[in-house]
Amino acid sequence: MPDSLYLATNENATGKRMIALGVMELAVRRFDRVVFFRPIVRDSADNDQSIRLMRARYHLTTEPPEMAGVTRAEARQLLADDRYDELIQRVQQRFKAVQQRGDFAVVEGTSFQGLAPELEFELNADLALNLGCAVMPVYSAHGKSIEDCVQSVHIGNDSLSDHGAQVLATVVNRVCDDDRQAMVAAFAGDKLNIQAPMYLLPEEPLLRQPTLREIQIGLDATVISGDESTFDREVTRLKVAAMQLPSFLERLYAGSLVITPGDRSDIVVGCALSGMHPDGPAPAGIVLTGGMNPPEAVQRLVRVSGGMPILATADDTFTAANRASKIKAEISVASPRKIESAIGLFQRHIDGDELAARLKAPGTAQVTPLLFEYSLIQKAREKRVRVVLPEGNEPRILQAVDVLRRRDVADIVLLGDPALIRSTASQIGITLPASPAESGTSIEIIDPATSSLRDEFAEEYFQLRKHKGVTMDVARDRMLEVSYFGTMMVRRGLAGGMVSGSIHTTANTIRPAFEFIKTRPGVKVVSSVFLMCLKHSVLVYGDCAVIPNPTAEELAEIASSSADTAKQFGIDPRIAMLSYSTGESGHGEDVERVREATAMLRNRRPDLAIEGPVQYDAAIDPSVAAAKLPQSEVAGRATVFIFPDLNTGNNTYKAVQRSAGAVAIGPVLQGLRKPVNDLSRGCTVADIVNTVAITAVQAQSAEAIE
Repeated sequence: MPDSLYLATNENATGKRMIALGVMELAVRRFDRVVFFRPIVRDSADNDQSIRLMRARYHLTTEPPEMAGVTRAEARQLLADDRYDELIQRVQQRFKAVQQRGDFAVVEGTSFQGLAPELEFELNADLALNLGCAVMPVYSAHGKSIEDCVQSVHIGNDSLSDHGAQVLATVVNRVCDDDRQAMVAAFAGDKLNIQAPMYLLPEEPLLRQPTLREIQIGLDATVISGDESTFDREVTRLKVAAMQLPSFLERLYAGSLVITPGDRSDIVVGCALSGMHPDGPAPAGIVLTGGMNPPEAVQRLVRVSGGMPILATADDTFTAANRASKIKAEISVASPRKIESAIGLFQRHIDGDELAARLKAPGTAQVTPLLFEYSLIQKAREKRVRVVLPEGNEPRILQAVDVLRRRDVADIVLLGDPALIRSTASQIGITLPASPAESGTSIEIIDPATSSLRDEFAEEYFQLRKHKGVTMDVARDRMLEVSYFGTMMVRRGLAGGMVSGSIHTTANTIRPAFEFIKTRPGVKVVSSVFLMCLKHSVLVYGDCAVIPNPTAEELAEIASSSADTAKQFGIDPRIAMLSYSTGESGHGEDVERVREATAMLRNRRPDLAIEGPVQYDAAIDPSVAAAKLPQSEVAGRATVFIFPDLNTGNNTYKAVQRSAGAVAIGPVLQGLRKPVNDLSRGCTVADIVNTVAITAVQAQSAEAIE
């Protein structure tokens, strides 16, 4: 079976790094140990963008010099000296050394200039053959006719076959949407004798747009204004401001990099104000030329208005614009949005299961954190769900929405003042699409204060809660609260689920759900779990957030709900009912309560693997389990841990999170008719993305139950 995959191209700008990123994303979920290698790097492995990206994203421990063969200068010298075989041998020697450290190797082929494309492609073919790698050639359709593209693939794949390379799959990148169907037909009708799959990927403009950080580095410019996060913004186009402000503003586009002399304070102020306006167009940033900076009063105004990123260079305007136009976009550690877009594009258009099968990647019985995250996103995509996010003006929420859109995870409803939301988005460098057609993912903004739904929701809430003393005036006021409005959207089926809590308390988030979402049939209590992503496994901890002192009946129900939650996310539930005593060794009220709950659960759910009472070490450690419960099918390999009370559960999950470096996703509420999930106020953007995906999966299950 192929234990390595070589990505080869026959020209520059094919998107090879994007494909390499997608293959790495696939490989790390299928193989225990994955290594990455570049046969030839520009000047040094430490400065190679692909090596830096893969090491950072996938926590590779191999040192950069060991992940590369030779430098471009060394390769050119060897070729000039007619020492072609020696070049191959040097690369081969370095590769074999690093390959021994992994179960699978991803090799991103050469992309250096100075050779004819056909010679470089032959070098890639010879390298792949001598490294023992299967090959996945990557071609670009950009700027080519369909006939030229087919011919390029024909010649390239023939060359690979002539060199004895095994073509695992073929990728044609940057395919224009208008040409896609005709290109599919052309390849289907062309006798390429390609037994391997062929994947066509569309053009993704964002991947060709440099970030402000790349512009700043490329121009060696000084930073005048803007915080660190604003420099991840992509530049959609360059705009030289040489006319008066009114005429310039008529020609300004969102995401433009405005290049203007440093004494044009009117342009600087105009751009800053445009960035504040909800309808923009908000420029990505400004480059001031001529070595001149605006007066301090203007700079203060820019900072107060939201901190428009401003760079300064000593170059004149023409030179700065010319240099900026030549700066190439990179998918790098410093471009998180490009990374998300690249992975999303790869996963939407390349059949990962098919590719893994051709690699003969082993099946994974154990659910690793990376595999869990991948399966979570894939499950969320299976059936489109609409998720409402009440905290629409929170920057982390908007950053998460940007990721969700790029990963094509779910449709989103943001609650709040549309002008304020768009202004906040603009200030953090995010452009919210004006329509679903523009984004591919529906993103809608609803203001509860002006929505026509408010009166309907208030009337329904009044009817549901009037027996509790709620008046119509109170009901109308309640529907101004975003958590109540969002939860009512879920109740009415206008959204599949809700995620909140980044700036609201847990009580604010879940109280409305308790009031009028209610529990599923046959479920008496709402409980929660944390999905604990450890280094090599994902465990389920419950209940760590909702029920302080559960009875035996409630413990049994928490365990049952937790097992169902585990199944939803591909975790085989093996339930450990935790206590300070294992088996029959202990007695006392607390142990008896767990023992009683275990008996109830076994009676109600004979389909589940259950052990209890059991101590944590016996539940998770096979060696301890062998001594204490040698006949148990759960002890030593439990995946669902049910704590006897909230005090124990909450402290344990936090202890494991901090001491073991685990990622704790949750609390995930369970037992409700429809999903409402809480975030911690210290949540990261990744936490929000994962929680929205979890909510989408729960909503799919809720629809199936209904």
